[in-house]
Amino acid sequence: MSTAQPFSDVQAHGELRQVLPGIHFVTGSLALGRLMPVRFSRNMTVIAQDGALTLINSVRLDGGGLRALDALGEVKHVVRLAGFHGMDDPFYKDRYGAKVWSVDAPYVKGFGENPKRYFEADAVLDEQTELPIKGSRVVLFKSAHPGEGLLFLDREGGVVISGDCLQHWAHTNEYFNLPARIMMRMMGFIKPHNVGPGWLKAAKPDRSEIRKVFNGLEFENVLPAHGEPVIGNAKTNYLPAVEAL
Repeated sequence: MSTAQPFSDVQAHGELRQVLPGIHFVTGSLALGRLMPVRFSRNMTVIAQDGALTLINSVRLDGGGLRALDALGEVKHVVRLAGFHGMDDPFYKDRYGAKVWSVDAPYVKGFGENPKRYFEADAVLDEQTELPIKGSRVVLFKSAHPGEGLLFLDREGGVVISGDCLQHWAHTNEYFNLPARIMMRMMGFIKPHNVGPGWLKAAKPDRSEIRKVFNGLEFENVLPAHGEPVIGNAKTNYLPAVEAL
């Protein structure tokens, strides 16, 4: 591992809660910008298996949150599904010695032609990667740049964990400040069962590939990096947004 910047600060977050057997979920936040910061919510999913924990879409927790996390098991793995996420991966690598698995996208700070790299993952995900989670596989959007993927779990009727591609911000919550409430609603983020508008614009995935990936999976539940968990009937609920692409 190499870090060229300090770990990201702890930002406001809630409590870990179980959403499915062996799967916990926590909602945190992210503030962007300095002069007029925009703050909105983001989520981490935690999968427990045989005493080991895998963190997906990592969110740094405070002291109480870490104690609650440690009570679930030992953090062994961190999985990054979205190229625009990952700022808290270095913290968990340093604290627990966790193995970091990432889509094929560099960890960079900021945007522009020459963004600064600050971290290297231990393993790059492809669709043949065997993750340390029983009954799991990664499905990649190969046309998206930076990389993006879905983690599929063959349990509970099918569980999909998403990064920026599938979102479920039916409404704003306490982690949104006023600028974010206004701006993100205007930009089309605040909708239930949504294909991420920012991801579509920035990563430019091929729409036909999105439909192919979506139609190739059978699932009842979605645990998104942005918005609330969708427990039951998830594929049916997301179908209109995918078909509208």
